[in-house]
Amino acid sequence: MIEDISVINLKKRLDSGEIINLIDVRETFEYEEFHLNGKLIPLGELPSRLEEIAHLKEEEVIVHCRSGKRSQTAQQFLLQMGFKNVRNLLGGVLDWQTHFGSDPI
Repeated sequence: MIEDISVINLKKRLDSGEIINLIDVRETFEYEEFHLNGKLIPLGELPSRLEEIAHLKEEEVIVHCRSGKRSQTAQQFLLQMGFKNVRNLLGGVLDWQTHFGSDPI
């Protein structure tokens, strides 16, 4: 079972300079309002855009959305498509903003 990741653990890893494969599955307008510098692939476009991230199948990928629901769906889909290590950001952007505010990264 692949463990999800909290915003606190993600921020620690980002602050340490770690390169993270972060995919934002929200819509474009949501991304424009606030984002975590992840690659934007809205959930509805994920099946048709898999080739853009196919090179990450063996690497850790962290998916996130507004609250964690869409990214959980994305996580399950990517695992079904053969991705080995997909983690969901618990609480999504809402939890990030609760802990760290709305300042861009």
